[in-house]
Amino acid sequence: KMMCILPIHHVNGTVVTMITPFFVGGSTVLNQKFSPGHFFQIIEEEQVHVVSVVPTLLQYLTSYYEGKEVPENNQFRHIICGAGPLTVKVAQNFEEKFDIPIIHGYGLSETTCYSCFIPADQPKEEHKKWMRDFGYPSIGIPVPANEMDIQDEQGNSVPEGERGEIVIRGVNVMKGYFNNREANESAFKNGWFRSGDEGFIKKDEKGNPYYFITGRLKELIIRGGINLAPLEIDEVINKAPGVKAGIAVGFENDWYGEEVGAYVELKEGAEQNEAVILDYCREHLPFLKSPKVVVFGEELPVTSTGKYQRLKVAHLFEEWSNVQFRE
Repeated sequence: KMMCILPIHHVNGTVVTMITPFFVGGSTVLNQKFSPGHFFQIIEEEQVHVVSVVPTLLQYLTSYYEGKEVPENNQFRHIICGAGPLTVKVAQNFEEKFDIPIIHGYGLSETTCYSCFIPADQPKEEHKKWMRDFGYPSIGIPVPANEMDIQDEQGNSVPEGERGEIVIRGVNVMKGYFNNREANESAFKNGWFRSGDEGFIKKDEKGNPYYFITGRLKELIIRGGINLAPLEIDEVINKAPGVKAGIAVGFENDWYGEEVGAYVELKEGAEQNEAVILDYCREHLPFLKSPKVVVFGEELPVTSTGKYQRLKVAHLFEEWSNVQFRE
């Protein structure tokens, strides 16, 4: 029995916690709203075995039960996690607190959700190794429905441990984007779907490839499992009072995987007033899309062709990585 605490319009909520239990003859417990205080109570009452979450919810649970006794749930076996950046710190804190293994995985809407998982039947020490010892929690090994690889820009496989783009092919991969030839030409190469995510492989003693994701080559910001397009946020930032030019920057955050910041170049003579810019953005954007922090600079980082290099300034937001921003 699985419990669904993610929106069912989300591919994770639909495929993992709705369709999968029905396919194997199981059942699904629905929730109207996630509450860390009632999470284990519902699991006990409904005798839930598995839950699928995003990293944000792991952080909420760990924080809520800090200094509190964790309820016993003998039938609760695994917690599946994906749809956003999971850090070693968040994973380790959760597993040490609750003694529940995280089945970390990776996938996209374009690949019918998960394309790889950490094996659920690993011995405890082996599990800890792949979740903690390589700088990033492993996203596991490919599922039987698809193949995966790490490739360079030319489509060549890169050596073990070397970073490249995560690519996927298989029956679970979409045929293409509807009526968008340009996007399809960019997304597919030599029969592989190019994820836009950077990663690497490490093999175990049996030769099984364990995949790791290190960041995104594409610029989507993933906050709490929700994809945010930075260009939409750019538009609002650039209309804020005193702003000459500005860009949205996704930076690592312990609570939401990523949070939204603004890197801003001011008009000549304008004062550095963070509150004015943030207030303007919140008037014109939903809270989850609004920048939470402003960093001021002399000019925006761009390539020779004029494209913004958001990743070059992401490190400037490091001091806010453990801050939980609330509406």
